[in-house]
Amino acid sequence: MLTLRKSADRGYADHGWLKSFHSFSFADYHDPRHMGVGNLRVINDDRIAPGTGFGTHGHRDMEIVSYVLDGALAHKDSMGNGAAGGAHAGVILPGDVQRMSAGTGVQHSEFNHDPARTTHFLQIWILPRERGIAPGYEQKRFDAAAKRGQLVLVASDDGRAGSLTIHADASIHAGLFDGDERAEVALDPKRLAYVHLVRGALVVNGQRLEGGDAVTLRDEPRLVLEQGKDAEVLVFDLAPSA
Repeated sequence: MLTLRKSADRGYADHGWLKSFHSFSFADYHDPRHMGVGNLRVINDDRIAPGTGFGTHGHRDMEIVSYVLDGALAHKDSMGNGAAGGAHAGVILPGDVQRMSAGTGVQHSEFNHDPARTTHFLQIWILPRERGIAPGYEQKRFDAAAKRGQLVLVASDDGRAGSLTIHADASIHAGLFDGDERAEVALDPKRLAYVHLVRGALVVNGQRLEGGDAVTLRDEPRLVLEQGKDAEVLVFDLAPSA
């Protein structure tokens, strides 16, 4: 069974410096019909104006993945990332994927690092397997060439195939599709698949999606991605319940 979620039906917030589309209930946007899919709780499609960003704030017990599309996102946190001498420089560019495990608690900030352009990124929250783990951070690059015409694993529960390690019963694949490029993969019907089309156009199991659209697949044996037009897509494999 396929359940379509159109881009135009998402929640929307315009804060001036931040324009954000919410796939699921978040902040002032609340819709009891859209509280998440399985253990996936947030996909915010955020655009941050130059010279602005999210000031220091806290999170607990959440796996947070940032996927940058355009511009540059500057990250700084209480673990020392983004600070002089820190483990990571703290700037996330297109092609980079960041994972922050909030665990017992972390403070962080995110700002547009590009002085001239809007920074566009996806903020993704997934419920962890267990609460109270130690906070953690990881950042890796996945070049466009690696995602061209196929799905590449960018996050998983065990860090396999060079992916980020998320402490959750979930995985995320990313891909770029255009023209005749096509991917077909087997699905576990006992789990949920969630396909979020970041931009472009793509046909998913016969359903045409436009940028910002998404589809949930339940009890489906296969996933077929085809007929893309400048398409960038994320595919989530998720636990059926939180």
